[in-house]
Amino acid sequence: MDVNKQFTTFDEFYPFYLSQHSNIFCRLFHFIGTSVGISCFILSLFTAQPLLILGGIILGYIFSWIGHLFFEKNKPATFHYPIYSLMGDFKMFREMLFGKILFY
Repeated sequence: MDVNKQFTTFDEFYPFYLSQHSNIFCRLFHFIGTSVGISCFILSLFTAQPLLILGGIILGYIFSWIGHLFFEKNKPATFHYPIYSLMGDFKMFREMLFGKILFY
């Protein structure tokens, strides 16, 4: 699929998103990054430390981009589709969490 294609719906975008995450180590790094991001968000609620949210976002993207740079060897879809990519991260995370997509 062409990275410059214009997607009109998330359902149309998601198969492209998955195609950009075919390497299991890339998916593993995404899972770790999303887990860190969610954990930092939850921790910020309990500690009233809003900077934890920023730290979680930064760490989450670092893990994800390491997966793309070293394993998938492609450019993250975030640069072209920031909202759909974030939605894709959470959907892929949920699917990995419940075993629909493997990351091991």
